[in-house]
Amino acid sequence: MYGDPETVRKILTEAGDTWAVVGLSSNRRRAAYGVAEVLQRFGKRVVPVHPKAETVHGEQGYASLADIPFEVDVVDVFVRSDLAGQVAEEAAAIGAKAVWFQLGVIDEAAYERAQEAGLAMVMDKCPAIEIPRLGPADRFS
Repeated sequence: MYGDPETVRKILTEAGDTWAVVGLSSNRRRAAYGVAEVLQRFGKRVVPVHPKAETVHGEQGYASLADIPFEVDVVDVFVRSDLAGQVAEEAAAIGAKAVWFQLGVIDEAAYERAQEAGLAMVMDKCPAIEIPRLGPADRFS
């Protein structure tokens, strides 16, 4: 409902390979840690965004999206739904092409605002579940 299959495919294969993962820390028990690992396996550069700005999976972390000194293609959001809308606005402000709200992260107003701002948007889905579903030609294009 919050991301048709074509939008999911486009974000995973055409939006770009630099993914800022908001909420990613070195805590291996958190879902963001495992999802980031899967994204890396499929060729994505994962940029941790967390107040601690920790290095995770070999990538330097940043305290906020605005602190990242290079272009970010997709912002993957692992924060509570009541905070996610602000992250989507920050993604638009830094020029990201797409925003991905993880499973259980739902903010319909933010979804609409992101689309109005021209960002591709998926909500309440997990890229680590969706990317293996792509055909082999799409996964590494």
